[in-house]
Amino acid sequence: MPIDESLRFLPVSIAVLTVSDTRDLATDRSGALLAERVAAAGHSLHSRRIVRDEPDAIEAVLREWVADPAVDVGITTGGTGITGRDVTPEAFARVLEKEIGGFGELFRMLSYAKIGTSTIQSRALGGVAGGTYLFALPGSSGAVKDGWDDILRFQLDSRHKPCNLVELMPRLQEHLRAG
Repeated sequence: MPIDESLRFLPVSIAVLTVSDTRDLATDRSGALLAERVAAAGHSLHSRRIVRDEPDAIEAVLREWVADPAVDVGITTGGTGITGRDVTPEAFARVLEKEIGGFGELFRMLSYAKIGTSTIQSRALGGVAGGTYLFALPGSSGAVKDGWDDILRFQLDSRHKPCNLVELMPRLQEHLRAG
């Protein structure tokens, strides 16, 4: 994917949340992997946390991110499956103003090449709320690699062409400006 090296890289501030009933910071491989990749790409890791698979707890963190002008992007890992405790997409639905449907579609397309039809069990998604990008990835380290390495790494690089999400950031709340 084309990166225009003649352009200046604009780092963004990214918050990471792991959704899990069983992990803590010491055992959270997916959250650690995502945090490592964020930093390696040159972005700022705003924070890294873990909450249980509880929609109110997930929603509270998402709303904190949206309210914090220091957070440009929030990425969650975990809770996107279809079991009874997988509630991350429901929490996102309470917060998102606009969904980025193509993110989940592209994630599942790329995932299909690796895990076949099992990809239908993923409810990975992306969207925007209050000028903050929000993305939900599955909890496996493989899914984090796929989501970051194949999609987000490029879309969060201001030099990616023909377009990227960073260049749209100044316009995400233009509907709030007086005519």
